[in-house]
Amino acid sequence: MDLNRKITFAETVFAQEVDGEMVLLDMASENYFGLDEVGTSIWQAIEACEGGLQCVLERLLDEYDVEEEVLKKDLDDFVKKLLESGLIEVKEA
Repeated sequence: MDLNRKITFAETVFAQEVDGEMVLLDMASENYFGLDEVGTSIWQAIEACEGGLQCVLERLLDEYDVEEEVLKKDLDDFVKKLLESGLIEVKEA
């Protein structure tokens, strides 16, 4: 996972937290997505870190009791799913 990348949310995606979980609406595809508690934490870390993956990783390591390599893989998987769904763009920082 290249932690020097930066994530930007697609302009067509609207996010709203409902009962501790994030609900996403992609206006382009008219699809709804629901994030569980961990997905919501990652989404919020991306927002707080202005998309910088190194910052996201460090923030999540502070929040969760998890090995760094496990978190890197989980974060990478999550980012890939968001990218495949057209919810984000990934750029070099």
